[in-house]
Amino acid sequence: MNLKFPFIGLLLLAIPLISNAQQAINPNAFPVQITTANGIIEGEFDIKTNIQSFKGIPFAQPPVGNLRWKEPQPVLNWTGVKQTKKFGPRAVQSNIFGDMGFRSDGISEDCLYLNVWSPAKSPDEKLPVLVYFYGGGLAAGDGSENRYDGENMAKKGIVTLTVNYRLGIYGFFAHPELTKESPNHASGNYGFLDQNAALKWVQANIAQFGGDPKRVTIAGESAGSISVSAQMASPLSKNLIAAAIGESGGSFYPTLAPIPLAEAEKTGFEFAQKMGSKSLKDLRAMSTLELYQKTSGTSLGVFKTTIDGYFFPKPLPEIFETKQQAMVPLLLGWNSEEMNYNALMMGKDLSNDSYTAKIKELYGDKTAEILKLYPTGTPATTEQSATDLAGDRFIAYSTWKWFDLHRKNSSQPVYRYYFSKPRPEMRDKDLEAGLAGGVIKKDKNAPKAPTPKGAVHSAEIEYAMGNLATNKNYAWTEDDYNVSETMMNYFANFIKTGNPNGEKLPVWPMAKDEKRPEVMIIDKESKATKAENEARYLFLDKEYTKK
Repeated sequence: MNLKFPFIGLLLLAIPLISNAQQAINPNAFPVQITTANGIIEGEFDIKTNIQSFKGIPFAQPPVGNLRWKEPQPVLNWTGVKQTKKFGPRAVQSNIFGDMGFRSDGISEDCLYLNVWSPAKSPDEKLPVLVYFYGGGLAAGDGSENRYDGENMAKKGIVTLTVNYRLGIYGFFAHPELTKESPNHASGNYGFLDQNAALKWVQANIAQFGGDPKRVTIAGESAGSISVSAQMASPLSKNLIAAAIGESGGSFYPTLAPIPLAEAEKTGFEFAQKMGSKSLKDLRAMSTLELYQKTSGTSLGVFKTTIDGYFFPKPLPEIFETKQQAMVPLLLGWNSEEMNYNALMMGKDLSNDSYTAKIKELYGDKTAEILKLYPTGTPATTEQSATDLAGDRFIAYSTWKWFDLHRKNSSQPVYRYYFSKPRPEMRDKDLEAGLAGGVIKKDKNAPKAPTPKGAVHSAEIEYAMGNLATNKNYAWTEDDYNVSETMMNYFANFIKTGNPNGEKLPVWPMAKDEKRPEVMIIDKESKATKAENEARYLFLDKEYTKK
């Protein structure tokens, strides 16, 4: 029985519409300087927001030339004052997702930069720190995207960072020669190692920005959430963090889980041969353009993370089951419509008969059991079941697995949410939502896409980070801003204390109940309840654990 579900193949349908935005000069800012471990940087202090920002700070040497496909190397010291008032270049990537709007300084392999927003009035404040990793299937994304902007979280009293990391073939390419040359006998996890290098930079430098290196929370959405679970599991990073937040995604099968190094090496070797490269030297001699052109259009997910014996000493379930992960508070959850039912039906019309046939195709003799969990019925019932199953297979189950493993194998508090606030109508009637939260132009000749009835994949980011106003595609309402304030305050409280609860917020209990864990429904009226669908994830867990 083949239960594999392509994590990102379907996301290709969300073609981007947003062009690269120019980085504007801020007329309300004056220069400020900070001395880092490598030299002096100059950023800006905004007199309207009272936030200092530093953009495009290098945290590792440019991974170019002979450093392509090597562990990130420490930044070289500089003399004079380095200007850090604009975002650095984003990692090399194709135009893939329709919900990404970049403010980056172009595209380059020289991409290892981070951005800091700080509310501190002095370096002595020891404020909590948030490090946010962007999503994009480990193939796209950037720390300059408006939805991740750290200014509004900084206004809550948190030093906030976004971090760039290598993507696609540049960040997750394994090859026997790469493994052989590595002092750690490892290859393929360069993007994750970039994140680790950024966390080391935070430990060495964040006090200068008024942050406390002992109070670092890492967070991310989708591939960024997967990255958070990876950093929690890695022996290289687990002692660099104090708490973790995951939004829709964990590095667990079937969602971008690491594969054995030998398998990844075989894929990389065969791919190199198809490109006409006989050696690692040939691969490194390729220009960025040549490598991009030879890999552009490659199916997402070809270059997978690896169980390399270094960043990942073993599969993540084993790390958590043997209690070797970071023992930190965890807040995580997923959205009510992570994937559209079309992803399950693969273009076929949805009816009770067609849905049942798809279930038989996927689950064989388990069909009756799964139809109890995701039942047929009225058209609305069947549509909801198909939508739920598509979302669970896509990313909700992997997030649940992370949740389940950490709460069972640590004494740390775990808080779970379910974000269900649908986005409002789009301002431009010629646009519509893509499959995984993207924005696409309406095709007048195509069948009308189903209207999202819940919160689609990635929809919660602007709410959680307080950045609704930066997304001009939607006609945000007072309700949306109220939900954003609630979610943002939950996150801010958790970053500060390891507990999301606080004044004027509905009480969010820890997930303690074994069979029906407590979960916070985040919506127009947020409230805590007992989880209603654990049986779905227990069923999928049995199926996926066989793999």
